Amino acid sequence: MFATFKLLFVLTAFGPLAGILGIPYSWLIKDIGPLYRVAMRIIRLALKAGGIKVKTSGLENVPTGQSVIYMVNHVSNLDPPVLIPNLPGRCSVLLKKELMRIPILGTAMRMAQFVPVERGHRRDAAAASVAAAASALNSGLNILVFPEGTRARDGRLSTFKKGPFFLAQQTHAPVVPIAISGTERMMRKGSAAIYPGTAHIQFLAPLNPDAYPTREALMDAVRSAIAAALPPEMRPEAVRPDGPTARGAVTS
Repeated sequence: MFATFKLLFVLTAFGPLAGILGIPYSWLIKDIGPLYRVAMRIIRLALKAGGIKVKTSGLENVPTGQSVIYMVNHVSNLDPPVLIPNLPGRCSVLLKKELMRIPILGTAMRMAQFVPVERGHRRDAAAASVAAAASALNSGLNILVFPEGTRARDGRLSTFKKGPFFLAQQTHAPVVPIAISGTERMMRKGSAAIYPGTAHIQFLAPLNPDAYPTREALMDAVRSAIAAALPPEMRPEAVRPDGPTARGAVTS
């Protein structure tokens, strides 16, 4: 629990101050970039204070000179703070609409073009999220998406939502699959406790949405790539890398 205290202390000590000073300044200069960079430094400092190390691999797979959609498995509330400072380029995030209501932080996220997603099956809300994400991509930002939509309690890769793949096919932006592991042990679903450890981020080969005839085909390709890169205990149960694959399983 000491790691939890130290991490939260850094965030609460520096985060609100950065927002109070940085939001008006960003509004005056019409540029959120400086505040974004300060926020990334605060997050890195908080992770270090909490004893969380991050190891990345495969950065050579990230295309340069164009916006991309990062699609990542989701196993912990630590995933976003571990990932975002280590993603090349400035990044927007598809996140729960409720998070935009947090004082100061919500304002900063709106200014940074983070995209709120409303849970449920409302077509108009889904269309608005896709349009906002497309606008962020067109402005030169990258997009971070957790296509499972929620954290997996057992750490295994679960099913994907179709919305992010509609976005990819609409914008033609390359999809960079990412496999993250380690965070599921440092902060488990349903617990606020944080434990020191090492998070592993593996950037996988980019996929061109135009190379796939349907959203489902693209979705299967992304899920297969992530599943193959995860440790065996985090792969979907239907995946049997050393034997026959069950019906409907993801294959690499």
